[in-house]
Amino acid sequence: MKNVDYIVVGCGLASVAFCEKLRANNKSFVLFDDASQQSSIVAAGLYNPVILKRFTEVWKAKEQLDIALPVYNKIEKDLNIKIDYKLRLLRRFSSIEEQNLWFNASDKSKLGPYLSTQLVKNNNLAIDAPYGFGEVLHAGRLDTEKLINSYKDFSKQEQCLVESSFRYERLSIQENSIQYDDIKARHLVFAEGFGVKKNPYFSHIPLNGTKGEVLIVRAPQLNIDYGIKSSVFIIPIGNDLYTVGSTYNWTDKSNRPTEEGKNELVTKLKTFIKCDFEIVQHFAGIRPTVKDRRPLVGRHPEHQNIYVLNGLGTRGVMIAPYVAEKLYYCIEHGEPLDIEIDIKRFTS
Repeated sequence: MKNVDYIVVGCGLASVAFCEKLRANNKSFVLFDDASQQSSIVAAGLYNPVILKRFTEVWKAKEQLDIALPVYNKIEKDLNIKIDYKLRLLRRFSSIEEQNLWFNASDKSKLGPYLSTQLVKNNNLAIDAPYGFGEVLHAGRLDTEKLINSYKDFSKQEQCLVESSFRYERLSIQENSIQYDDIKARHLVFAEGFGVKKNPYFSHIPLNGTKGEVLIVRAPQLNIDYGIKSSVFIIPIGNDLYTVGSTYNWTDKSNRPTEEGKNELVTKLKTFIKCDFEIVQHFAGIRPTVKDRRPLVGRHPEHQNIYVLNGLGTRGVMIAPYVAEKLYYCIEHGEPLDIEIDIKRFTS
């Protein structure tokens, strides 16, 4: 019998962040993953504190960044990898009115630190941006695929990774412990992303799931080292390669890339990129989204040692370490969860 403090199911951004909190506090764990969920792997990894469609602040942006960036920095050091890339991010203006909205937003106290008031003119012949750009400050890109694959390798070396599907019927729940085959734990945390829809303990939580598709394109003539947000975003990843995304599909729940998704991204990209480009790869994944755009965190209503960590939506890079910390302090120190993230908000 292997005795641990935690069993964690799933290996996406949420579970990696939670496992890092466990490691920092000398808690033992076993991590289950069957590679069935792809939303973290295919995510572009962009993090920025502003909703660029409406020029409004991301929910708890400062708190999230203050917690998230040191976590990723520690992972880089511990795993000897590079995953966090600071990125100059420009929002393309489509009109004078958008410029004015930008400057109005930059006067707000919570947005001021993140929106430059210096208009950026376009000097790149491969880009159509007659009204210029606004620059977002404190933005970056996390290489989510490298993070997760490296974390799995690290967990293998630490002998705490089980690469198989979690079989719910093999779970035995006692008052003060959990047993799964020959593993006994004090607590169980499900961080399965959209896979939670098949989980009999948390299938009731209102997780919608939104399919997103992303392209990797090669564009040698584009020659930019900054990201652009317009009708889609385009982010440089090196060697003339760029990530382009993303789509939103609320009905298709498969991880299969579609011709419709590809055509939508290409059409939108061509509205502001005037050079030739070649599609190198095409990905799709299901984001774990919630109708009120807040995470789903909390304890099972009947089993006091089973928890869920989910619903990170489109901003998992920023949110994951924040909610992982909140759940850890809830479990270990009895601190109440904020009602905005607690799953109780849908049952009470």
